[in-house]
Amino acid sequence: MSEDLKGKVALITGANKGIGYEIARQLGSRGATVLIASRDIGRGEEAANQLRLNKIDARSVQLDVIAQKTIDSTVQQIESEFGKLDILVNNAGILAEGDRLPPSQVEIETLRQTYETNVFGVFAVTKALLPLLKKSRAGRIVNLSSSLGSLTQNSDPNFEFANFKFLAYNSSKTAVNAITVLLAAELKDTPIKVNATDPGFTATDINQHQGYRTVEQGAIAAVKLATLPDDGFSGGFFDENGVVPW
Repeated sequence: MSEDLKGKVALITGANKGIGYEIARQLGSRGATVLIASRDIGRGEEAANQLRLNKIDARSVQLDVIAQKTIDSTVQQIESEFGKLDILVNNAGILAEGDRLPPSQVEIETLRQTYETNVFGVFAVTKALLPLLKKSRAGRIVNLSSSLGSLTQNSDPNFEFANFKFLAYNSSKTAVNAITVLLAAELKDTPIKVNATDPGFTATDINQHQGYRTVEQGAIAAVKLATLPDDGFSGGFFDENGVVPW
């Protein structure tokens, strides 16, 4: 096991499965202590146990991004055990069944539900953990976005996913991109770097495992952004091949 991240503490939301689990595995295999944040503590503990079998220092924390009490409890736990946080990966997200309708037919409740997790949840977790990230020598925030959040690509009729016009999901990822840019600008004079990443069409529960990319591939860019050097970029949107258009 590589130990280039030894001493680093990383929290990944929605990490009991899918891309989040794989990000945790890759960071942990490089020596980081990984905090498996999940709504269901039992599933989180199962995931952490599996990682520990591979000699990864994994811990489970109960964190529901739409329940402030669980966010606050997680902050207290990290403060008490580690005194800092080096890496935050905002991975948790949803695509509601009601979002598969034409945009004009989507119910307002679907929009609210999606934003509650995908936008407000990302902000709530980031805001609460920012003081601990500021205690790191080189804090990193990675927001899982999507090419479906790109206004440029959504406007292109030749875009590979031009037919995927999910009003709530796509626009929520556009909002995540905006949060990324604005937070990066605020933190530009600190060691913290904030970026968004597109994992690509990865086979996960969110698409009934129809994606053609593996979770190993989907995690590549997020792990790269989570481990950027001191002179790395901040305030960008990337996949493993480079810049993704806004």
